[in-house]
Amino acid sequence: MNKFIGAIDQGTTSTRFILFDARGNIASVAQQEHRQIFPKPGWVEHDAEEIWSGTRAVIADALGRADAKPKDLAAVGITNQRETTVLWDRRTGAPLHHALVWQDTRVDELVARYAEEGGQDRFRAATGLPLASYFSGLKLRWLLDNVPGARAKALSGDALFGTIDSWLAWNLTGGPRGGLHITDVTNASRTQLMNLATLEWDDTLLRELDVPRAVLPKIAPSSRIYGTIGVPELEGVPLAGILGDQQAALVGQACFAPGEAKNTYGTGCFLLMNTGTRPVQSKAGLITTVAYQFGTDPAHYALEGSIAITGALVQWLRDNLKIISKSADIEALAREVTDNGDVYFVPAFSGLYAPYWKATARGVIAGLTRYATRGHIARAALEATAFQTRDVLEAMEQDSGIAMQELRVDGGMVNNELLMQFQADILDVAVLRPKISETTALGAAYAAGLAAGYWSGEEELKRNWALDKRFDPAMADAEKSRLYRSWRKAVQRSFDWVTAE
Repeated sequence: MNKFIGAIDQGTTSTRFILFDARGNIASVAQQEHRQIFPKPGWVEHDAEEIWSGTRAVIADALGRADAKPKDLAAVGITNQRETTVLWDRRTGAPLHHALVWQDTRVDELVARYAEEGGQDRFRAATGLPLASYFSGLKLRWLLDNVPGARAKALSGDALFGTIDSWLAWNLTGGPRGGLHITDVTNASRTQLMNLATLEWDDTLLRELDVPRAVLPKIAPSSRIYGTIGVPELEGVPLAGILGDQQAALVGQACFAPGEAKNTYGTGCFLLMNTGTRPVQSKAGLITTVAYQFGTDPAHYALEGSIAITGALVQWLRDNLKIISKSADIEALAREVTDNGDVYFVPAFSGLYAPYWKATARGVIAGLTRYATRGHIARAALEATAFQTRDVLEAMEQDSGIAMQELRVDGGMVNNELLMQFQADILDVAVLRPKISETTALGAAYAAGLAAGYWSGEEELKRNWALDKRFDPAMADAEKSRLYRSWRKAVQRSFDWVTAE
C-alpha cells in the first residue's frame, strides 16, 4: 500500500501541500503565500501563474521534507478558494487577466442591473444562490466583456474558464498538451451557472449571463480518478479528488449525516450544515450548495452561511493599522482587557454576506469613547467573528428546523482560545476542536483516497476524527443578550454606506 495521500490546499492567501497517512495524520506540509493585488477600492486580484508556480514549489518542498517520491502517493486531491475566477488561453496556457478573487466587488453594477430586472433571488430556485458579487458567473461575464479579445476566444473554444481547481487540474494533467478541463460539483455550484437539480450547466442561466458553453469545464463528481498527473513533482500519481474549500472541511470533519455542521475560520468564515441528498432552499438568507458527491453516489447538499471577513480582519489590523506584528499576537492583545469596552467592529469591507447580503454595507467601528484602547479594538475584532457566526447559525436553524447541539470547528483561528470560548458563549452551544485542525486539506485527501481505494468508506473516515478540546458555554443569558443586541445595532449602522449618487 502507498504510504500517503497528497492534498493541494490552494487558499485565498497561500498555497499548501500536505501529505496525510491512513489515520489522517499529517506527515509533511509546506506553505507559500502569494500576492494580494488591489487595483482599485473593492477590487481584489491574484496572479494565477504565481499560484501555479507556488503550487509546484510547495509540492516539491513537502515531498522533500518527508523524503517521499511520487510512487509513495496513492493519489492527490485538490481543495481551493471557490469563486475566484480564472480565464486563460487554451493554446499557450497564459491567463488572459489576473484572477478575480471571490472578495472582488467590481461586478456590483451587474448585480444591481440583474436584481432590478428580476429581483435578488431571480436565479435562486435553479442555483441556490442570491445575486451577489461573490459568485464566479458574473466575474466571468466581466472578463469576457472587458478583456480585449476574450469573448471571441471563448466563443471559438480558445479560452478556458475555471475556478482555481480547474486551473490547477488543467496544468497538473498536461496544460496546453491535453490538460483536463474539469471542475467538481461543489465548485460548479458556486458559479451561478449550474442547475442544482441536474448538476449540469444550465442553458437558461448561460443565456441570461451571456456566457458561451465552450468556455466551461466538464463537471465531475468530487471523488473519482480523473486522470494522471504529468508534472515531474508528481509524475504518474492519480488526480482523484476535487472539493471547494468549505465543502472539503465538511468532509474532513466527517459531517456525513444530515444536521451535522462545521465552521471554518479562515480569511472568511463558513458555516455548513449537511442537509442530505435533497437541496433545502433558504428563506433566511443562506446559500444552498452541493456538499460533495462521491463517485456514482447521489450528491449531498448543504446550507451555507458565508461571512466575507474574519481572519482577514486580523490581517488588516496587522498590515494596515499595524497594532500587532503577527496574527497570533491578537489573542494576547485582546486579553489585556476584560471585555470589549462596548466597542463593536463590523468588518463589511466588501459588503455583508449571509444572512444580510448587503453589497452597499461598509465596515464600521461603533461605540468608541476615549476609554477605548487597542486591546478593545482587538477584542472587538475577534468578537465580530463570533457574532457573525451567530447571525448565520440562527438563520440555519430557522431554515433547517434543526437546533444545533454542537459545532465542529477548524481553520487557522481555532487555536485562539479566547475566540473559541466566546464563540461557545454567544452561541450557547458546545464548540468542538478536533485534533487535526487542517480539515480542509484532509477533506480533499479523503475524496482522493476514497476514489483510489486508500480508505474503505465513510465509516473509516469517521473513526479518524478525534477531539482535541471542547469549549462549553459559560456566559449568563442576560450578558449574552446584551452583547448580541448591541452587535445587531452596530450591523444596522453599516448598511447603505455606499449609495448610487
